[in-house]
Amino acid sequence: MGSLVGKPMKEMAEENQRFMLKTQQLMLERQLQMQNQMRERQMAMQIARARELFNWWAAFFTLASVGMIAGFSKTKHSAVLVPFLPLTFMVGYQADMAHYTKLTRIRVMADEIMDKEPDLLAMPHGLPTFQTIEDGRKQQNQ
Repeated sequence: MGSLVGKPMKEMAEENQRFMLKTQQLMLERQLQMQNQMRERQMAMQIARARELFNWWAAFFTLASVGMIAGFSKTKHSAVLVPFLPLTFMVGYQADMAHYTKLTRIRVMADEIMDKEPDLLAMPHGLPTFQTIEDGRKQQNQ
């Protein structure tokens, strides 16, 4: 008699475990999808910010360049043109970041760091554990 009741109970427990595993897998897939979508949105915001900043730097660079050229044509002192060089580098960097391949090069470099220098990515004290999170939660509630 015990085997008649035990067998269906065991099958139900196994079925329940399979259901829980599928549920956990689905939940993990949703969390990964959500995190990826949030990462994509944050990256889009950073790119948009870089493009907006570039517009301001380009406008400043244009006005400053006109002023430097006008100052040079009046005074004939080459010192008036000195700020032109660093401003050119600043605007070039922003243009590369906002509209060209800088982000692609950064991503390639990040891939290389992850592949060849993983020790640089280690978190202080390692990954959080359930126990450290639980201890922090308990401290916060006190």
